[in-house]
Amino acid sequence: MSELPPSGSDQPVPPTDPTRPASPAAGPVPAQAGPSDPPTPTSGPPAADPWAAPATAGPSGSDPGLSTPHGYGPPRGSTPDGPPPPGGPAQQHGTPPGWPAQHDTPPGWPAQQGNPPGWPAQPGWPAQHGAPSGWSAPDAVPASGWNWPGGPAYPGHPMPGAAFPAQPAPGGPHSWYPGLDPNDPLVTPPHAGVGGWFARCVGAVRRGWRQLLPIMLLTQGVPAAVISVLSLFLVPTDQMVTGSDGAPVLPDGYLERFFVFYGAVLLAALLLGPLQAVGWAAGTWVVARQAAGEPVGVGAALRYGLRRALGLWGWTIVVSLLVTVGACFCLLPGVYAGFAVALFGPVYLFERQDPIGRAWRMFHQRFGMMLGRVALVVCALVAASVLDVVVSAVSGALFGADPTAAAGTTVGAVTLAVIGAALAVPAYLAQLVGLVAAYAEQRAHEGPVNAARLAAELG
Repeated sequence: MSELPPSGSDQPVPPTDPTRPASPAAGPVPAQAGPSDPPTPTSGPPAADPWAAPATAGPSGSDPGLSTPHGYGPPRGSTPDGPPPPGGPAQQHGTPPGWPAQHDTPPGWPAQQGNPPGWPAQPGWPAQHGAPSGWSAPDAVPASGWNWPGGPAYPGHPMPGAAFPAQPAPGGPHSWYPGLDPNDPLVTPPHAGVGGWFARCVGAVRRGWRQLLPIMLLTQGVPAAVISVLSLFLVPTDQMVTGSDGAPVLPDGYLERFFVFYGAVLLAALLLGPLQAVGWAAGTWVVARQAAGEPVGVGAALRYGLRRALGLWGWTIVVSLLVTVGACFCLLPGVYAGFAVALFGPVYLFERQDPIGRAWRMFHQRFGMMLGRVALVVCALVAASVLDVVVSAVSGALFGADPTAAAGTTVGAVTLAVIGAALAVPAYLAQLVGLVAAYAEQRAHEGPVNAARLAAELG
């Protein structure tokens, strides 16, 4: 029987006994079932109990019935676990003693990757970005445009698994690459083009011309002048004569004088080869050290060249024989061999092992790039050769076919020969700087390198 007063009665409402359970929800009372009748379930949700205390907005931290751990159904009169829907009341934070923390994930449950869409972030808790396990965010976010193709990265590190060098970073400095300084005075970054290589050649000449010119004059100009003067006295000057049958024939003793001339020139080249090797090694030392910002001097450079001259001279002889043998086969194989092993000098000075094989591989690994660089160097040498031909023509026009026939013509011819050798020195300087810069550029394609490292490798 209900303890509520009848409808319309003005009797006071009796107080609620806190020790008694809450009254059932108002509604039609089902008929009492007999012993054999099965229980009849009530249809629809139960009605609210007017005598029950109102439900709180969330767990209070003191009533365990109002906070439910994951994996258990919420008790009657409590709100579901989790943040409230948009517009709802703020959720009170608190966890009963012995209960798992609200943000802990039970075993076997998927990890929470962030708040549901549209739900506000909980105050005091860091936002979850969904980073993979074991990864950490960088200290600073790179500027816009520094993302690498295929995924984000940060400057200074290539993409994992990518072969060095990767493509330059979009939006970054021109020709920027991981581990390479785009403003290095000697090393041309990959894909900077022939302009970057030429700019470094010009920069090397501007920095070191005061040291390089004396070195080149002493070690390249003097041997060239000696050979030119020797040629004036030994070159055969006999003209072709006509035989008894009217056919042109060689004058008597021409072949002997011819072989004496070329034998003397070859012997002079062999004897002067160590001096030229001193110049190539000393010039390379000056170019590399000045690019690294280290002090240089002509005396110190020549002392370094003397230490490395014999080894470089020996490899020069081997390369000369290789090119000569190749030239015997219709000239083209010799030219190709000369191009392919053009970097043997820098390879020997910087790496000290297998200069011919290493130079051959370097040339063919990036055939187009190396062919263009070596061809530009050869163009400088061809220009010097053309200039020498012009000087020789002027000497022949002024002093005749045999300038050594008289003392006056001999002095004039020798003077022009020395001038021609001195005019060829810029071509030797271009050869030195161009090959060293080409070698440094090739090294940049293989891995991180700079001028300081190259200078240290010279020893």
